[in-house]
Amino acid sequence: MSGHSNYEPKTGIERWLDTRLPIVRLAYDSIIDFPTPKNLNYWWTFGGILAVCLGIQLVTGIILAMHYVPHVDHAFASVEHIMRDVNYGWLIRYMHSNGASMFFIAVYIHMFRGLYYGSYKAPREVLWILGCVIYLLMMATGFLGYVLPWGQMSFHGAVVITNLFGALPLVGEAITTWLWGGFAVDNPTLNRFFSLHYLLPFMIAGVVGLHIWALHVPGNNNPAGVNVKSKEDTVPFHPYYTVKDGFAITVFLLMFASFVFYNPNALGHPDNYIPANPLVTPSHIVPEWYYLPFYAILRAVPDKLGGVLMMFGSIGLLFVLPWLDTSKVRSMRYRPTARMYFLIFVLTCLVLGYCGGQLPDDHVIPGLSTFMLLDADLNSFVWLSRIATLYYFAYFLIVLPVLGLTETPLPQPESISEPVLSHPANAPAGAAASPEKRG
Repeated sequence: MSGHSNYEPKTGIERWLDTRLPIVRLAYDSIIDFPTPKNLNYWWTFGGILAVCLGIQLVTGIILAMHYVPHVDHAFASVEHIMRDVNYGWLIRYMHSNGASMFFIAVYIHMFRGLYYGSYKAPREVLWILGCVIYLLMMATGFLGYVLPWGQMSFHGAVVITNLFGALPLVGEAITTWLWGGFAVDNPTLNRFFSLHYLLPFMIAGVVGLHIWALHVPGNNNPAGVNVKSKEDTVPFHPYYTVKDGFAITVFLLMFASFVFYNPNALGHPDNYIPANPLVTPSHIVPEWYYLPFYAILRAVPDKLGGVLMMFGSIGLLFVLPWLDTSKVRSMRYRPTARMYFLIFVLTCLVLGYCGGQLPDDHVIPGLSTFMLLDADLNSFVWLSRIATLYYFAYFLIVLPVLGLTETPLPQPESISEPVLSHPANAPAGAAASPEKRG
């Protein structure tokens, strides 16, 4: 997609700068004149939404860092100082805390869209892997930030999560000691977490730059999943997609604002408004909602090491996904069988998230143990988590490799220009390519 530049400097300053640092040319080619498939739908606007979320997190995080005190005796009080005494501190803090949740909502939609439309397939493997790196950095940043308020859930959550690394053979104990900065979660831990939490968002911004670069080499995927073959298949990014992205961003920000102004603590835990006390353990330690599916996978395995390996493995599978899916057809628009399995996969992720938020020794699902002939002493949600975990791994390791070899996809159009006005799956036979021309 990257080719000859159409940028022409119009002023002497632009000409002078263009011969020395062609940054204006780069912006023009990347944002204004970049040829973009003309059939992109609103699922493609979440890239822009994520860029806005990252910007909000960076700006609010820098301001919060000016007032935050990374010390176990003062951290909780400094957060309350921000909320009560700093001008608009409550707004900045709520924007930052809810912004993390908005960030993950957008990134999960972005990832599911990529899975559905096959955006990880050749030649976009590096683009997908860089996206997975961003996701991994987001998870680390979110966890580190959750510890900083130094409330009850922050402290005990840090104890639980850091202890998981201790289950790893050979290196586990060394990693845990390094994270703690000593022999327990204490002041050195908080200092390290604050430093890393401040650093990682800038690393995310750097990888986002690589992600955008990797996108501009092969160009955007599209709902039809077929390659762009001519200029007739594309339109300039501006004004067509800047306006479309701008509208989607505005709608998203309205939802964001509804949480910030009307229910800012809906996605948090009330125990985090209690100062951290190592001698009093909360009755139910849970991570933030965006970690709950992986927390459910961790608890589904009775062995600690096995649970940790399964939890990390569930993320690691995403990195090798381009080589697990054997189908040559990108978009699931033309793969009805794959679409059914994908919808089950989405439901599985939601079930894992729900189970991850339940108590491990209570809330038995009525009738489930009897129906499945399970041990009545075991939590039904644990068994439901195990079933969902099995499908999660089976989807990547069995369904996608086998389905690509056995399914019969629907015919694809010759170009993305054909299905603009009607769904490609309903196109007449004469307008569709033969199965041999799938790409």
